[in-house]
Amino acid sequence: MSEQNAKIIAFVGLDGSGKSAATSYLIERGYPKVHFGGVIMNALKDEGLDYTLENEKMMRDKLRQNGDDIVVKRIVQQIKDLVNSGQRRIIVDGMGSWDAYRTLKHEFPGELITVSLTPFRNIRMRRLANRSERPLSVHDAYDRDFDEIENLGKGGVIAIADYSILNNSSQEQLHSQIDELLRFIDF
Repeated sequence: MSEQNAKIIAFVGLDGSGKSAATSYLIERGYPKVHFGGVIMNALKDEGLDYTLENEKMMRDKLRQNGDDIVVKRIVQQIKDLVNSGQRRIIVDGMGSWDAYRTLKHEFPGELITVSLTPFRNIRMRRLANRSERPLSVHDAYDRDFDEIENLGKGGVIAIADYSILNNSSQEQLHSQIDELLRFIDF
């Protein structure tokens, strides 16, 4: 089977924008996902390292050495495996680098749909401080934002997204906006 007729949706945004909430919602509806962060987390686990912001950044950089992005290669293979198993609707969680975006656009021409999730900054910072897993202080959140924008090109991925959702309200409102978008793009 080829990737033709598959639709791959990637939620993009800075930390706290709602990517995981959007992805979880679609997983509950039966769509399979691939997760960029999962590749990093597995690499940390394989090396016996705890999850910290520093270890995550170190591992992300290590896996992207010499322009040979192992993370993206693994994600491309995971998507191809899902398509070969008959999946035609796939969710990508955590695509944050410009290089990853370009690679996925090249590997799956016409199939990748990007959706930017953008809340107001104060709402995003509150979400980050209050989340149960990996909470971030405002200072840590800004450090991470700067790293992702300056070193990964995440700002470009957000700016060039095919669609945008302003995510300032409840999860129910986010779900409603996602449902509307899915009907619009025939996902």
